[in-house]
Amino acid sequence: MKSCFVSIATPPAFSAQKHCRMDRARHRVVLCAMAGLLAATCAAAQVVTIDTHGNARTGAGSAPVDRRYSQIQPTHVALTQSELDAKTRLELIRVMQSEQGFAMRPFPRGHKGLTLVANGKLEPAGEAYLAMATEQGLCAKPGDRLVLSDVKIEKNKIVFDLNGGPDPKHRFLRHIQIGAGNNTNPVVQDDGQEAMGARLTLAFQNHVPELTGADVKALLSPLISFDLKTPIQAFTDTLPPKLKEAILNHHVMVGMSTDMVLFAMGSPQSKSREMEGQMPFEEWIYGQPPKDVQFIRINGNRVIRVEVAKMGETPQIFTNDEVTGLMRTDGTPLIPTNNTRTVAMGDAERDPNTQAPTAPPSLRKPGETLPQNDPRENTGVMRPVQFPKPKPTEDSAGQTDAAPAPAAEPAKPQTDTPEDAHPAPSSSSQQHTGSN
Repeated sequence: MKSCFVSIATPPAFSAQKHCRMDRARHRVVLCAMAGLLAATCAAAQVVTIDTHGNARTGAGSAPVDRRYSQIQPTHVALTQSELDAKTRLELIRVMQSEQGFAMRPFPRGHKGLTLVANGKLEPAGEAYLAMATEQGLCAKPGDRLVLSDVKIEKNKIVFDLNGGPDPKHRFLRHIQIGAGNNTNPVVQDDGQEAMGARLTLAFQNHVPELTGADVKALLSPLISFDLKTPIQAFTDTLPPKLKEAILNHHVMVGMSTDMVLFAMGSPQSKSREMEGQMPFEEWIYGQPPKDVQFIRINGNRVIRVEVAKMGETPQIFTNDEVTGLMRTDGTPLIPTNNTRTVAMGDAERDPNTQAPTAPPSLRKPGETLPQNDPRENTGVMRPVQFPKPKPTEDSAGQTDAAPAPAAEPAKPQTDTPEDAHPAPSSSSQQHTGSN
């Protein structure tokens, strides 16, 4: 193939202008590339991930979460390339409708629900899975019984409604009434309760292949176990081996949930509610003397203290959390954190040479002044109350003008004299004596 080139002569001035414009364009491209690189670097440096324990992590690595919300191990079920026909569709619905099983993972409520790719991964998983369960609430916990109440087969997926599904019964008809005037009756009788079920979607690549009931159960095995089990077997199968062994051996560990304690020890013989400082807790008591007695202290939904009392021995007390580390995705134990804070009791020590004394307690707000110190107030200083003087009358006026009488002298006490002892004769007796 031959190439043909045509040269066009350009004026020198035009060529110089063209070179200048090209140089400017190159500078702009370089500047834009450097700005984009700096922006990408800054954006990458600002990525912060917060895990379920409230710890900040930088980088693309995901934080360890509860293993119940982690990604599943994909299954390996052989699938055919042929598409599902009408006969196999009806048979599959008949087998799976109203089938019962045990939940292996938490099932959140809501219309969206969980999506499981056939021989693939679970969506959502990790933090998004935990956020959905926290926001929507749980329909079933690990170990709870599930019922496939409805099965719908679409083009490339199978939708299962669990425990009644997330949609309320008669969702539209419950709002319709028929009648005339004030005499109206609802079309359907509905109790008005909200749906508490969940939804699970089994997705395929292009179309739903030829499947049997056993194939569908094998594909759903990471989430639902259709084996014949007892409730304690169904619950312990969802736990790590060490924790499962502890529950089957009736051993309680610090960090267990109340469900784990009930499966391990059964219902307590007695309960008591107490307070330790500002923390309320429940004490579950198992056993009676002379046998071993266990005191299980529970705060919220977790065991925070285990005390084992044996006859003739010192009680054994366990407070270290051993379960939370087993339930993490990485399986590492928890790193003990020192959250102890010392509070100084009594009066605060102050240096009078360098620090001012503490202000006395007051009910005044910051910046508020007393009324006598506020120039806007005209109340003045409070004085004693003075009652009005009574008006003078005529009698009181005369008494006021007259000179006051001298005060009477106090009477002198009488003393006994010889004359008092022999009184003088009276005047009548003296006259009688003179006549004689």
